[in-house]
This record gives sequence, structure tokens and C-alpha cells, in this order.
Amino acid sequence: MNYSHSGYGSQGKEYVFIANSDNLGAIVDLKILNHLVKNKNEYCMEVTPKTLADVKGGTLISYEGRVQLLEIAQVPEEHLGEFKSIEKFKIFNTNNLWVNLKAIKRLVEADALKMEIIPNPKEVDGVKVLQLETAAGAAIRFFDRAIGVNVPRSRFLPVKATSDLLLVQSDLYTVEEGFVIRNTARVNPANPSIELGPEFKKVGNFLKRFKSIPSIIDLDSLKVSGDVWFGSGIILKGKVVIEAKQGAKLEIPDESVIENKVVSNLDDIAN
Repeated sequence: MNYSHSGYGSQGKEYVFIANSDNLGAIVDLKILNHLVKNKNEYCMEVTPKTLADVKGGTLISYEGRVQLLEIAQVPEEHLGEFKSIEKFKIFNTNNLWVNLKAIKRLVEADALKMEIIPNPKEVDGVKVLQLETAAGAAIRFFDRAIGVNVPRSRFLPVKATSDLLLVQSDLYTVEEGFVIRNTARVNPANPSIELGPEFKKVGNFLKRFKSIPSIIDLDSLKVSGDVWFGSGIILKGKVVIEAKQGAKLEIPDESVIENKVVSNLDDIAN
């Protein structure tokens, strides 16, 4: 952001809320904003309790008297087990960030935002590459009275894969006045674990394989592999595994109810 050309300061705006575009739970929360204004916090990072699905997420630490972000790419290999532990590091960064605009201006004009470059090894189309990146959350250490706020999981709802898309398109969520709201009929506070095979990886293929998205209010986990197609009005409950045999097409009939089953043919549904 170029603060001097943004006009935000002259418009009386004091804080900017920053979030990942794929996080459907990231909305402005006036309670958080009021807290920051009241306590003159220049920077706030929203964190939420870590689950086994979040072990790679960055976490907050205290280092040299400042709150700092620790990313997995910065952790030596021999300490990765500690970093991924949900007992030792119980929260992770949602990347929902609140920053005071005057503080940004002060730091930019003083050339004080010396962001650390993080080398992140990746593989792209079978080629090993080194991605150099900076983390927006890492800026927390430069701001005065910077804090982390532990927020409900509902404020972290990223859609990065078709398994995430299945969750938000299901009856587990509804959209009310532009906000994604979790269905209160779901008793379990955690979302179902969903693992879809490579046949579902691309959005186009994912959409073609569902006549309608199944009901998953009472689902604990779903694993799908092979050439599987879903009819309409399907209800999934408990732990469900659906696996098409190699070279075979498995079509789940309309209105099927599958609860705590491993399904590899239609007979498995009826039994």
C-alpha cells in the first residue's frame, strides 16, 4: 500500500483490516476494532486454536521482548515435530490482520519495515523451486502494543481446495446478508474431515460429479477415491469411505443415506 497516495489518512480512517481473499469467515468485527482503538494497539493478528489440520500454520512467539510470527519455513528440520505439536503451539495465524494506518505511515517513512525474506522450497509441475516470500504477519514485531487475539474458528474458513468447497456449499453453511453462517444443527464444533481423490481436484470436474452437494450435518469424515459420481439428495453420516474399484464407475443413487460405511459397490449402500 502506498499510504501517501491512498488518501485514507485524510479521510479520517485509522485502521485497515487485511485478510486472505479465500477466507470466507473474514469479516469486520467491530468488537475487535473497538478494543484496538481503546487500547491504542497498532497491530492485531487474529489467531485461533490449532487442530491437526493446521499444523503447518504460523504461530506467535515472544522473542527479544516483542511479539513475533514464527512460520514453518523458518523452523529447523530437527524442531519440526515441536512446531507441529498442538500441545506446545496451541494457536495459529489466521492472517486476519488489523493495522493502524498512522503507524504504517510512520514505519514506512522511517524505512523501518525490514521484512525478513523466507525461503520456501516447493515443487511446481515436478520441478523443485525455491519461492522467496515475506509474510504480512511478520510485520507484527515492528508495531507498538501489537497483540494477538484468539478468535472463534468461524472467522477462519478458507477455501483452498475442492474439499473446502464441498464444506461451504453443503448444508453445513448458509449465506445470510453476505455472511457465511454455520448451521446450528451441527452438534460437533469441528468440521468434518474431507478427502477427495484427484478426480475431484479441478473445480469443473468436482461440480460435474455432484448432482447436488450431499447433506453432511452429521458427517465426521469422508474419503472418496476413484471414479465416483454423486446423485441428488444424498445424506452422509458418521465415518464414510467411498472407493470405486480400478477401472469401474461408481454412481451413488439419488436419496441414498450412507452412515458409517465403506462403499465400493451399490450393495454396500443397501446393506
